[in-house]
Amino acid sequence: MDALFEKSYKKLNATSLDFERSLMDEIEWNARLIGIRGARGVGKTTLLLQYLKHHLPLDGTALYLSLDDLWFAEHKLWETADLFVKRGGKYLFLDEVHKYPNWAQEIKNIYDDFAELKVVFTGSSLLEILNARADLSRRAIVYEMQGLSFREYLNITQKLHLPVVSLNDIIQNQLELSSSILNEVKPLQFFSDYLRCGYYPFFNEMPSLYYDKMEEMVNMILEIELPLLRGLEIAYVYKIKQLLSIIAASVPFVPNVSKISERIGINRITLLSYLHYLEETKLTKNIHKDIYGINRLQKPEKIYLENTNLAYALSERNTDMGNLRETFFLNQVSYHHTVEYPNQGDFWVDKKYLFEIGGKSKTNEQIRNVPNAFIVADNIEYGIQNKIPLWMFGFLY
Repeated sequence: MDALFEKSYKKLNATSLDFERSLMDEIEWNARLIGIRGARGVGKTTLLLQYLKHHLPLDGTALYLSLDDLWFAEHKLWETADLFVKRGGKYLFLDEVHKYPNWAQEIKNIYDDFAELKVVFTGSSLLEILNARADLSRRAIVYEMQGLSFREYLNITQKLHLPVVSLNDIIQNQLELSSSILNEVKPLQFFSDYLRCGYYPFFNEMPSLYYDKMEEMVNMILEIELPLLRGLEIAYVYKIKQLLSIIAASVPFVPNVSKISERIGINRITLLSYLHYLEETKLTKNIHKDIYGINRLQKPEKIYLENTNLAYALSERNTDMGNLRETFFLNQVSYHHTVEYPNQGDFWVDKKYLFEIGGKSKTNEQIRNVPNAFIVADNIEYGIQNKIPLWMFGFLY
């Protein structure tokens, strides 16, 4: 196992502690089994390594393993955990578990057989926790991770320590909150940069290759993760790419199932499954009228790309500002809140608040006389009454 420890230490030495994601403080790290799901590229690996480096001793009791390591071509995960525990191991960090066959069963056995061992694992957004053959839902605390919030982007690029705010705080104390933030930074100065290229943490590695890396990431999700985790035949990946291209070219997309089925040559049920897959992979976000009553074969009312950076990467000619505003709001708010399609306005949040998204001159006309209804306006620093600056919703995580 010495080679595994050497790889782990090399990874730790290369890991920066300059910035940590807000999820770091939300995870209950004392739990015996923790799962972290998320799309490729959002920073799951960095989160694991930062926690290990910052909070645990380098005395051989903690080990980071990537399950696509060649070690696992000849060794079982359970066997590795057994060796680790016999050497005094207490904390095992398992990255990309979806690349290891029968991962759920072996992690269940590790949990049951080694009571002294704490395990944290990460995997694709497609990872099945509840429905995997070895049901881990009763054992694992599972967290979802998504890309950088606007707040996190500002903290990284401007070296700030702006705090998270709640949705209720924004609604009830927007003037006080915006004033305190504006004392430290001018958010609108950086907002368009975030919309273009600030969502994925690798934005500052090689800025000139950001969209190339995003395209590579999308291809890996569609060509590798979907076939691996959903059994999609490689021959049908092209159809999924066609569908994503159609959505990207016309978001927010109101799906006409009959027309799309005919255009790309698949039947209705298959098309609805593909729409579901794209949302599972965190490439799109589907909006329904009743989020609690939906199933995977129900047509969504509208489809958005999952984040604004995808709009620039997949269809820059269609980066309409109105669409970008709605995509930003949906992405930032839906992380911790339920968002549904309303009868009027743009978004119905937590079955309590109605939001209409627009520019600085947006009026109350479309939500007049509706209780708990708000205008979310771009290009304003301060709000007044029921008009709230759009950028503030980037501070929710």
